[in-house]
Amino acid sequence: MAPHVAVVTDSTSDIPRDLVARYDLTVVPTFVTIGEVTGREGVDISSADVAAALKQGRGPVTTSRATPHSLGEAYRLAFARGYSSVVSIHLSAGLSGTYEAAMLASASAPGPVTVVDSRSIAMGLGAAVLEAAGVAQAGGSSSQVASAAVDAVERSTVLFYVDTLEHLRRGGRISAAAALIGTTLSVKPILRVEDGQIVVAERVRTSARALAKLEALAVTAAGVDGADVVVQHLAAPEQAEALRERLFERVPRLGRVLIGEVGPTVGTHVGPGLVGVAVTRHK
Repeated sequence: MAPHVAVVTDSTSDIPRDLVARYDLTVVPTFVTIGEVTGREGVDISSADVAAALKQGRGPVTTSRATPHSLGEAYRLAFARGYSSVVSIHLSAGLSGTYEAAMLASASAPGPVTVVDSRSIAMGLGAAVLEAAGVAQAGGSSSQVASAAVDAVERSTVLFYVDTLEHLRRGGRISAAAALIGTTLSVKPILRVEDGQIVVAERVRTSARALAKLEALAVTAAGVDGADVVVQHLAAPEQAEALRERLFERVPRLGRVLIGEVGPTVGTHVGPGLVGVAVTRHK
């Protein structure tokens, strides 16, 4: 059965290119500015560019949402290709204006567009998009596709460790009070995406303990009935690979496993040294 629902997302979903092609996804870019240069994330500006700029103190490094115009063009092209409806799934409205931009664009689209706030980021968002795309390819209705995205978010846990909370504080993605935790007594926090916001989940004293705790929390989140796992990092490939290998050993009935760098937009707000994991439990 040919799909009649197009699935659109933004580039912060970090979905690998082969999966974008497999599911015929439309990915609309957000934007990153380094100093006076602005470019599309993942196209003009890479994760390595962001990591280098943050390490070297070049900048400022800032981000901006996908535009209503670019989202509107994505919707127009989807209908021009013969799709009868669009489901547009985006990073948390509590962390970005992209959801609002999608709502604005949907109002003037040439057909029905359902906009979904994933209440998540990076491959937490990506997991929701992939679940929705699977339903779309199976011939599901727009309501079924949107519901699949929401259901995936409810089965997902996104956890991450960062070397410093300063980048999140500067970008307004975490409160000043929470950021203070990371500078007091050398406490290393584990962060969680909870109902669209970034919150402190655990506090430990060293980086090694933080990574061990991240692993333990991911195993607990996966449970015993199977899960898909994505490990992401920014300029920390060895730590990410070590976590992936440990999860292979410890998570029962492991499904799809992906590993890669987080995109430039999210990378701007978490900084080099990020190690994160998105766990989506099987139904």
